[in-house]
Parts: sequence; structure tokens; C-alpha cells
Amino acid sequence: MRQTSFAAMQCSLARSLEMVGDWWSPLILRDLALGPRRFDELAVDLGISRNLLATRLEGLAVDGIVTRLRYLDHPPRYRYQLTQAGVDLVPVLMALTAWGDRWATPDDGPPIRYRHRTCGHVFTPTVCCSSCAEAVSSESVHVLPGPGGRPGPGTMLTGEFIGARLMNGDEVDTKR
Repeated sequence: MRQTSFAAMQCSLARSLEMVGDWWSPLILRDLALGPRRFDELAVDLGISRNLLATRLEGLAVDGIVTRLRYLDHPPRYRYQLTQAGVDLVPVLMALTAWGDRWATPDDGPPIRYRHRTCGHVFTPTVCCSSCAEAVSSESVHVLPGPGGRPGPGTMLTGEFIGARLMNGDEVDTKR
């Protein structure tokens, strides 16, 4: 049961976590991206209770991340597919998987690899600059206030004081 809602926070990360931040949703989305589409397939692959899976799928559908399509009328049966919002989450899930491969890999090594269809190479997902395609890291980025930044819970870092200092390794004085 969720204790806190991030829906009202003026923070894109917090609001994203409101939609997909429980333990099961990223795994459900991973499965939908990789192949299983039917409720029973998802339940078996994930080892999740049917009630919990139904609740998570309903929430993902309400948030516009998956869509439910009936494939059988009697008894009613559904398959699920990613919407464009869900498809856009796949690179995020791949990046999180790459982080897990580096910092939480099983003893036998990474359980999956990614092959780029365009060039055929096996690759490690990275986050890249949309302008120059260079990989980005906390050391190579300056964080600036955005037009939606305003004071409120969970938004201290969206204020003007962060400027270019936070991601440049400088300490940020939050007591101004």
C-alpha cells in the first residue's frame, strides 16, 4: 500500500515515480516490452499474485502507459500493450537494467543483453545528450532551473540557486 503520493509535487521525477515507482510496475513494463502480453503470461512470468497484477495493470492503463485490448469475449480475456508513453519508458528501463548489471548483477552475470537492430552490436544502454550524442553523467551536466520550477515539497532543487553549481560538484547552499 502506498503511503505517500508524489502526484502534486512540481517535479517530473516525483510525478513519474507516482505512475511507475512501485516494485512491480517496471517489471510488468519490461515484460510487455519483451513479449508476454496476456494477463496469465504476465502472472506466471513474474510470479505475481493475480490481484496485485490486476491492480498494477489498471493503474498503468489509467496513467496511459499501457492499453488493454480484448481478444476473447467468452470468457472475457485481454492482452496488454505499451502505449507511446510506455514505449518511451523502455530506454529508461534498459538504463536501469544496465545500472543493475554493473552494481547488482547476479553471480552468473547479466541475465540479458541488448543487441541494436540497426548495427547488430551488443551494447550497454547509456543516457546520451540529445544534441551531440555524447554519453552524459552527473559530472558532465549542469542543472538549470526550468520554466515549471516553483517552491514546494520535493522541489528545493528546481529553484534558481542550483544554477550550474550542483552538477559541477560544487556544494549548494540550501540555507539562503
